[in-house]
Amino acid sequence: MNVIEITRELGKAIQADPRYAAYLAAREKNDADEELQKLIGEFNMGRMQLNREMSKSDKNQDKINELNQKVRGIYADIMRNENMAAYNNAKTEFDDMILEVNRIIELCANGEDPATCDPKSGCTGSCSTCGGCH
Repeated sequence: MNVIEITRELGKAIQADPRYAAYLAAREKNDADEELQKLIGEFNMGRMQLNREMSKSDKNQDKINELNQKVRGIYADIMRNENMAAYNNAKTEFDDMILEVNRIIELCANGEDPATCDPKSGCTGSCSTCGGCH
């Protein structure tokens, strides 16, 4: 079996993982939640209005403040939605799994032992979280 075939097997394993199933189920619930979709549409429209107002040369600060408050309120409503909360949790768990898989692949590509490399230690690849290279 070559690397590509093994990678396809990894893809099958990822799709068989309960975190993937939970993520898909939560995404479907979000998509089917008409109230949530309405709020998301309102949020996007409000954000576009806010961006338009902020890009004007003759900015109206009162209008910007009003639109900003409106957008923040809609965002808060979105985040209070139980389907959105479940989606965010499922997405975080799935994303964490994918990051761990990617980290193991990265460590192995850099010569680490596939059986013992620890994806939760060492360099994360992000300089923003780094205390400096050793």
